[in-house]
Amino acid sequence: IPKKLVTTVSGCADDSLAGVVACNPGLRLLQGHRVVLRDDLQAIRGRVALLSGGGSGHEPAHAGYVGKGMLTGVVAGTMFASPSVGSILAAIRAVAQAGAAGILLIVKNYTGDRLNFGMALERARAEGTDVRMVVVGDDCAFTKPGKAGRRGICGTILIHKVAGALAEEGASLDEVEKKAMAAAKVMGTLGLSLSPCSIPGSKPSFQLAEDEMELGLGIHGEAGVRRMKMLPADKAVETMLTHMTDPSSASHLSLKPGSSVVLIVNNLGGLSCLELGIVAGAAVRYLENQGIRIVRAMVGSFMTAMEMAGVSLTLMLVDEELLRLIDAKTMAMAWPNILVGPATTRKEEVPAPIEPPRKAEDETGTGLSTARVERVLQRVCSTLLDMKEKLNELDRGAGDGDCGHTHAQAAQAIQEWMRSRPPPAAPALLFSSLADVVLAQMGGSSGVLYGLFLTAAGQSLRGRSDSGAWADAMDAGIEAMQRSFPPGLSPGSQTNSHPLQLDSLFAAGQALHSLRSPGADPLQVLAAAVQSAEVAAEATRHMQAGAGRASYVHSSRLDQPDAGAVAVAAVLGAVLQ
Repeated sequence: IPKKLVTTVSGCADDSLAGVVACNPGLRLLQGHRVVLRDDLQAIRGRVALLSGGGSGHEPAHAGYVGKGMLTGVVAGTMFASPSVGSILAAIRAVAQAGAAGILLIVKNYTGDRLNFGMALERARAEGTDVRMVVVGDDCAFTKPGKAGRRGICGTILIHKVAGALAEEGASLDEVEKKAMAAAKVMGTLGLSLSPCSIPGSKPSFQLAEDEMELGLGIHGEAGVRRMKMLPADKAVETMLTHMTDPSSASHLSLKPGSSVVLIVNNLGGLSCLELGIVAGAAVRYLENQGIRIVRAMVGSFMTAMEMAGVSLTLMLVDEELLRLIDAKTMAMAWPNILVGPATTRKEEVPAPIEPPRKAEDETGTGLSTARVERVLQRVCSTLLDMKEKLNELDRGAGDGDCGHTHAQAAQAIQEWMRSRPPPAAPALLFSSLADVVLAQMGGSSGVLYGLFLTAAGQSLRGRSDSGAWADAMDAGIEAMQRSFPPGLSPGSQTNSHPLQLDSLFAAGQALHSLRSPGADPLQVLAAAVQSAEVAAEATRHMQAGAGRASYVHSSRLDQPDAGAVAVAAVLGAVLQ
């Protein structure tokens, strides 16, 4: 049974509603019922009231859409179960007694919801209340829907919005009902799932293999139209939109070039925001390529299925009037506060800033040849590429196992940079250029730390040609890195597994101080620096981290030298060769 963060299984629906109401001053609970109402019921006097609802487990639906400009109230059932007739009737009575000029029930097309809301409607009518019901069936999954018709899913919230805007404007019950029904006929939704869902205290309702996805599931985990092997996001989106608009399907949405649509990219509960953004971009690109104009796009969690890792796409064909109603202001907390405007992947990018001109002193310094610089850099890059898997393995003990990958990324970027132009021989300009490359291309905090070191070291080398300049440059680079760390950290205290350059660099820097002595042999000093760096890297074995990801790993679990420190020692060794 999957874990759920609830207080009690039996009370989770009530606890969730209580939390939503507690955090929203515009909502109130109806005593004795699982009903959420607007706090300002007096404001609906003389206006049409809108009620909706259904089972819990679809949050933020349905309570998230209660507020001025959308729903007057909602009735919630237990997990994935229709609300009771008694609670629906109590909600109808509450808004009727508040002076509503008619009541419209907006109901998703599920048998239980239709029966219970329908029964409450009949009883309210018998009491003399003018109540109507609009049933929403927007599911495009089945090419030949059965007798029950198309399921009501995420597109329902657009009907909440359209009807809510009309009611707020003072439209009559006849007009609100008519336009809500018309809007429900020009939209479609289709879901895609990578995983099942479960209600608290129960096992998942179905299983999907690791390499499978299912097209067309309902929001309670009901079966879809087909299972298929995992597809890349763009292909999955293409499959969904092709299915939704297939003219041979009885439940398709008719789209043609030039159509204007509102797009909803809905997280079914367990999809990451990163994946959701990828899906949204793919949907916009596909529709644009079909000549469809996406006049509005909404991306987020609007109608979920508990923790289901999946997404649904909703399209509504709109004209100026429908778009005006969708754009109308609402206080409902789950409706996104987005800028009014179309969605497109064809936006002109902000021009990249122009790099400032190099200073004259950057062009001078110790007399290195371009060929020599290129040989050294190639050795460094080859060393890092050869060590990729070793560094990744070392990093898995304390970091996220990508140290080798990030260093290899930097090495490949430097090689590509050298293929495009000869590296500068002036040390200040060389270090500055390398800093630009690693900051742009090297991932994680490693790129930033190397960039700090190279930038500061390069500044220290401006106009210098003496051997001691290299010792000063090393000190300047280390000091720049230290300034970026939390206060109190010093060499010998780990920071993070993969960008831990400081211990090895500090040891090497101490050895390089010998360059300031007259007559010092640079190669002997560098050899001593490499040896010191290797000893310092080995000393990071079992060392308790002071910051970064590795700081959360107890020292007893660290039995390998730090990958970042090993990488630095290897770079210095390659320079010596």
